[in-house]
This record gives sequence, structure tokens and C-alpha cells, in this order.
Amino acid sequence: MPALFHLAFPVHDLAAAKRFYVDGLGCALGRESSTAAMLGLAGHQIVAHLCPEEIHRQKGIYPRHFGLVLTQEEEWQALADRAQANHLTFYQQPRRRFPGTRIEHRTFFLEDPSGNLLEFKYYVHESAIFGEQDYASVGESK
Repeated sequence: MPALFHLAFPVHDLAAAKRFYVDGLGCALGRESSTAAMLGLAGHQIVAHLCPEEIHRQKGIYPRHFGLVLTQEEEWQALADRAQANHLTFYQQPRRRFPGTRIEHRTFFLEDPSGNLLEFKYYVHESAIFGEQDYASVGESK
């Protein structure tokens, strides 16, 4: 089995997190306790941990967000459609970035009920996922 990615993140309400991630995004629900829920996101393990302290929302998409790079544009579009159909909160609507370049991609950001930001991307050229070092653009200016 290849290595799986693991991410733990804070939430203020486990029930709301499960509605967002399981019902809304379609994540698999794994083990859970009164303080955490293990979720499967595209075969990777993410864990929502109840945080008793206030979760401070960042201003903008940086420095912290997580998500998926989808390898099929149809999968990206289906996920965007699912998010819209399930009335998930879009932090940034679906759009195309860097059109006509080797780093062109489609992207959208969702915001979960605790203010965590998730980005979902599809690159037109697979080489842009880790390559295309001739381009200095990584993210956007603030």
C-alpha cells in the first residue's frame, strides 16, 4: 500500500464537522469519540479534533488551508457541483487561474463550519503539480 497522507485539524462542533465532511463532501466516517472524528478524504486520513478554545479565523487563504489536487477535470467539476448542491460555503467560487500557461488550473475554496479552508484543484498540465520551476508563481499575492 502506498503511503497515505494524515492531517489533524481543529473544529468547534463535531456534529457540524461530520455534516460538512461526510454528508456534504462525501468523506468516509471512520472511528470517532466524543472529542474527534476520523474521516477518509479520497483515501487519505483527516481527523477533526474538538478544540475547546476559540478557533481564530485567518484573513484570506494563506498561510493555512488543505485539500485535494484532482487528476481528472470531470472529478473536479463533480466535486464543485456536489458542494453547490449540498449548499457548502464557498470561500472562493470555482475559477480558472493562470489561463494559457503551463500552470493553468481550476480551483475553488470551501470553508467548513469551524472556518477551516479547503482548496480543490485540477491542473491542465500534470507537470504543474510538482514541476514547471520556470514559473515563479506559487499562490497569489495577498
